[in-house]
Amino acid sequence: MSSSHERYRAARDVLLGARGNHEKAVAEFEWPTFDAPFNWAHDWFDPIADGVDRTALVIAEEDGSVARYTFDEMRRRSNGVARFLAGLGVRRGEGVLLMLGNQVELWEAMLAVMKLGAVIMPTTPALGPADLRDRIARGGARHVIAGRADVGKFADVEGLTRVVVGGEAPGWASFDAAADTSDAPLPHPGTEATDRLLLYFTSGTTSRPKLVEHTQQSYPVGHLSTLFWLGIESGDVHLNISSPGWAKHAWSCFFAPWIAEATIFVFNYTRFDGAELLGRIREHGVTTFCAPPTVWRMLIKADLSGGPGALREVIAAGEPLNPEVIEQVDRAWGITLRDGFGQTETTACIGNTPGSVVKPGSMGRPLPGVPVVLVDPATGRPAETEGEICLDLAQSPVTLMTGYLGDPEKQAEATDGGYYHTGDVASRDFEGYIFSIGRTDDVFKASDYKVSPFELESVLIEHPAVTEAAVVPAPDPVRLAVPKAYVALAPGWEPTRETALDILRHARARLAPYLRVRRLEFAELPKTTSGKIRRVELRTREESGSLEGTEWRDDQFPELRA
Repeated sequence: MSSSHERYRAARDVLLGARGNHEKAVAEFEWPTFDAPFNWAHDWFDPIADGVDRTALVIAEEDGSVARYTFDEMRRRSNGVARFLAGLGVRRGEGVLLMLGNQVELWEAMLAVMKLGAVIMPTTPALGPADLRDRIARGGARHVIAGRADVGKFADVEGLTRVVVGGEAPGWASFDAAADTSDAPLPHPGTEATDRLLLYFTSGTTSRPKLVEHTQQSYPVGHLSTLFWLGIESGDVHLNISSPGWAKHAWSCFFAPWIAEATIFVFNYTRFDGAELLGRIREHGVTTFCAPPTVWRMLIKADLSGGPGALREVIAAGEPLNPEVIEQVDRAWGITLRDGFGQTETTACIGNTPGSVVKPGSMGRPLPGVPVVLVDPATGRPAETEGEICLDLAQSPVTLMTGYLGDPEKQAEATDGGYYHTGDVASRDFEGYIFSIGRTDDVFKASDYKVSPFELESVLIEHPAVTEAAVVPAPDPVRLAVPKAYVALAPGWEPTRETALDILRHARARLAPYLRVRRLEFAELPKTTSGKIRRVELRTREESGSLEGTEWRDDQFPELRA
């Protein structure tokens, strides 16, 4: 009988072998099953890392310094950290809150906690004391590993084992002591595929962050779908722009690259500089690059003329990708920028995969092994052409969380009718391509016409003055609501009447009359700490009538009526 490692490898190799052929991957791929205990760090990472001197992790800093670590170094270093943590009392099933930046200790700690069978609770260093107290209480954390600059945030929290990285602090054990601990292999913790592994908090674009539970299987195995979507291969150098503490960091800075036996590349910067980032991509031979649409929108406003370097695959994730961005990257580099869809609650579900035709505005097709269906919100039944993106629970989706911890009402709502409801509405064409319409709470009606903010925003960012745009309904006594655009300006543009007129004229020429942007305000767009636009905040602002800047209305411009 094959081992857990062999089954995992066989499933992965089916996807690598079908690269460039979406239909072949869908037809041939099957999720691996395990009839013995499974632990990704023991059963996958350690076997592929043992004695291997290829680079597993590269961390580049703004000052030009670069740190490199081989697969075998990461295996041995994480063994030492695991033994060190075990000596402090970390046990199987206990929650360990990790509050670290992009530093080698983060990857060591994730592997180490996994090797002990404990539960990883990734947390962004951007959080303050109140948020931390809430997360520790709801997640039941027993231990914390944090950077020296953040130890003060835990002053009022009792009952935690505390480990500090990057120095010393009273009452905290120093992570540095792990270097003096034996790096001999650890015994398998005996975790089953269904045991808890990860607790993630959602980014909270519409409500208080939910606590998402993932298992030893749902992310470590489920991210085989993410691997296929990203198109990473052994020997690649993969860069993903995502902050530690958020699910996408685990997707593309941990699981997917190391599933492929590729190198993870990280560039730490304090302030985004498109030219500097592109220079590092070329310098370090990055071959696959994933970034949120916000970053891509800023990059296309920068100078792409230096070429893509060694890039083969370029990917966007986090929010729908505007067609204008795809077109500009293709024009400059001759590479098709691909996007996809997934959530903290899932791995990648839908994607434009390598070799597939990319249709403007489409997030692609369901990924191998992921039971995606569109469900009509009115009937609760599958729909052919338009509905909410859901996963069919009858097919036991491997890629799905076990649930929202401590929130049975949210869990029942999310799984109503035998489907996991993503809250995203989409349409599907005759070839199975899925097109984003928007979040269920973002789509609105104006003059009885349904308006998808994404469609209008895609038109707006085609204008050279617009770096980002968010469209929300603004109350109107005649039309019930009209589309209003909040616009972040590109460098060199001023928030003047002339700029507003030019943008409104641009949109009017490209949109049907019922979709016209009727109001416009220049503003810095509110975002979650993971970088997603908080349209809910803008909708609330409109509903309350609390303008923070100058609002330009189309009826103020006689030029538009000419």
